[in-house]
Amino acid sequence: MPPFALPLAVVIAAYLVGSLSFAVIVSRAMKMDDPRSYGSGNPGATNVLRSGKKIAALLTLLGDTLKAVIAVAVARYMALPDPWLAGVAVAVTVGHMWPLFFGFRGGKGVATAAGVLLVLDWRLGLATLAVWLIVAAVSKISSLAALIAAIAAPIVAYLLMPARMPIVGAVLVIAALLIQRHKRNLLNLISGQEGRIGDKAQPKQ
Repeated sequence: MPPFALPLAVVIAAYLVGSLSFAVIVSRAMKMDDPRSYGSGNPGATNVLRSGKKIAALLTLLGDTLKAVIAVAVARYMALPDPWLAGVAVAVTVGHMWPLFFGFRGGKGVATAAGVLLVLDWRLGLATLAVWLIVAAVSKISSLAALIAAIAAPIVAYLLMPARMPIVGAVLVIAALLIQRHKRNLLNLISGQEGRIGDKAQPKQ
């Protein structure tokens, strides 16, 4: 067996785990509308919250975070070298954004990225989460909080882990993907049309 076979398999498994879209899974289990059919159309916890079902939003948040925690924790437990660990971190995030099991129509990756960062370095995870919470509390706009946290994450990663450039690079890639997935939100923010946390569900915009 080639030496790269096992770590490559872990990266592929991370993508498949990331492809479990808990917004859709939880909504189906609770006989709710598909979260891709209302609000922002994003299968994530914030949009599920627009349904008015707080428990569904909480379960979505936990599921999307824990799948990343598990994937990266397994890679760390296996003591994979940093380049492969970085690959796992990116793969589970990509799986969430473009899930194989749900027609490649995934979420924006905020909760999944948070899980990744917490396991890569708990200080990085908590610092990024703190940025998100502060901005969200002040603005009441989830997307704005996500965008600012995404910008902050690679900077914090470099300050904490300057010698682990593959990990810093993975955080930078994840941040770039998060920003790309929030492109429409950014346009809405500029035009003053972005929805706020807790807004009720409306037909997909």
